[in-house]
This record gives sequence, structure tokens and C-alpha cells, in this order.
Amino acid sequence: MNQFAAKIARAAGSGLVLLALAGCNGGETDEAQAGTDGPAYVRAHTIQQLMANVVQPTADAYWQSVQFISDETGDHDIRPETDEDWLATRTAAANLTAHGNLLMTPLYAEGRGEDWMDFSRGLVEIGMQAEQAAIDRDPDKVFEVGGNIYNVCRGCHQLYPPAEAPASEAQSGEAGEAAPSGE
Repeated sequence: MNQFAAKIARAAGSGLVLLALAGCNGGETDEAQAGTDGPAYVRAHTIQQLMANVVQPTADAYWQSVQFISDETGDHDIRPETDEDWLATRTAAANLTAHGNLLMTPLYAEGRGEDWMDFSRGLVEIGMQAEQAAIDRDPDKVFEVGGNIYNVCRGCHQLYPPAEAPASEAQSGEAGEAAPSGE
């Protein structure tokens, strides 16, 4: 596996593990789910951890699959070349869709406004478009949809800014969860 595909596979694979673990009942249930008739979800990450360690690396993997770089050594057109590269791009896109669905669960949506659901749904929809672009092996469409992914993320982060915590805290889980805007 080349470096590009390995990097995407690592980032994308984390989403599959997260979703698999979300369905298990082996950990503590979220307080929002305690005593309800609904499913007992397990919160494995704060929102900052989920974004920093799962969503962002997955988006980065997708964005890095198609690039145009101009530097002192010349112009470089980077795009998936092998079946493995295209599969890694598709997997990253599919995981973005899954992450958007996860963000709509009570674990992350509880106490947030309808705009949270709209942005999460937007990530699902653009993730499906991203996956189709990879299925079609259309590097121009992958690049275009990548810009749309960025716009969905940026719009959400304007209303729900990431916590102002050092990266080491966000990764270790020491940072508190950011409150939705207006709270």
C-alpha cells in the first residue's frame, strides 16, 4: 500500500471502529439516554475529541486525495491513481457520511439547536456526493465536492466554534465540551 492510501485508510478506518463501538452496550450509557425506551448509546468521545481525532482526519484524507500544488519544484497534480487509492478516497467519503449521522444522535445533538441537525444532515448529504465522485473516479468532482465539505464544516464551526483548548487536551479528553452558541 502506498503512503497516500495508507494515510487515508488509517483515517477512514477510525470512523468504522467508532461506529462499530457506538453500537456496543459494554460501556457507560450517556445520561441523556438513561431511563429512556430508545437505544442506549455509548459516548466514546467528547465533541472536541470526535472532531479532532475522527472527523478532521477523515476530511483531511478526502481533501488530500485530489490536490494541485505549485511550489519551487513545479506544478504537481495529485489524484488517486490505483484502485486502492480510489477505494481509500471512497472510504473517507463514506465515513464522513457516517460521522454526520453520528452527530445527529442524542449523544451529540442533545441540547443543540435545529441548525446542528441541519449541518449534520448537510455533512451526510455532501458525504454521499463525495462518495459518488470517488465511485465515478472523477478527480474534478472530488475536488469540487471537497470544497463543499469545507463549506459545511466552516458554516457549522461559525455557529458552534471549537473549544479554545490546546491540541494535547483535545486529544487526551481533558478539554470540556463547547456549549452551543448562545448558551
